[in-house]
Amino acid sequence: MPPIPALFVLPITPAGRITCTQPSPRVYLLTFESPPDNRMTPAFCDTFLLALDILDHRFPKGVVVTTSGIQKFYSNGLDYESAIKTKGFFGEILYPVWRRLLTYPMPTLAVMPGHAFAAGFMTVMMHDYRIMNPHRGYLCLNELDFGAPLQPPMASIFRQKVPSPNTYRTIVLESKRIGALEGMKEGLLDSVGGVEEAITLIQEMRLLDRAKSGVYGRLKHEMWGETVSLLEDYKDSEHKERADRERQKTRKEQELYRVEQWESKTKTSKSKL
Repeated sequence: MPPIPALFVLPITPAGRITCTQPSPRVYLLTFESPPDNRMTPAFCDTFLLALDILDHRFPKGVVVTTSGIQKFYSNGLDYESAIKTKGFFGEILYPVWRRLLTYPMPTLAVMPGHAFAAGFMTVMMHDYRIMNPHRGYLCLNELDFGAPLQPPMASIFRQKVPSPNTYRTIVLESKRIGALEGMKEGLLDSVGGVEEAITLIQEMRLLDRAKSGVYGRLKHEMWGETVSLLEDYKDSEHKERADRERQKTRKEQELYRVEQWESKTKTSKSKL
């Protein structure tokens, strides 16, 4: 089969790009290639957002499918150290991409040929539908392993979209690596396979014309309002987080004081024996 011509190609870095093709009428496939593992850097996020804007404003409404040209990874998440050092990264760079996906005015599908870790997993959860390679790759929130807290929108999307509280607990507090078949069982995925299976799903669910009435994005805005608000009002969330950290610091000081008082009394009691 001859290669499908690109509708457009957007450079991310000298070695990275997002390529848009049309494997089926009005099915727009965005393929990420940002070596080595599609980290969600500022350049990646800006390019992804631009690709979504181009499709929304310059092409007929249809369905947007995202995938990776790097078969081992859909995305390995953030470069965390770089992210926390980049001023405004979360609220001004990452969150706009997630909000755009979450309220996008066309159906969106994430096709994972391999791993989706941390912010990569969060990104696929911002899509409407998810499909994963049944033979390779895991979904995983590994923030626990490297000591990173979940920001409010990060926790919210799983709280809203994961059907089972027990699965939510397992994802967050156990950093469990979830393969495609288990992901199907737990309601995290809609199908297994690749782009061909995505096109089949689009046809079976009649997704091509869902955006025609013009309210598709607005309906999603209402459905996922909790997460949307947290993405939009991130400054309020940051203020609340700072206040929570101060309260936690005070509580720890109180806890330590109680323990020291108990130790002092215990020591005094033993000395009298």
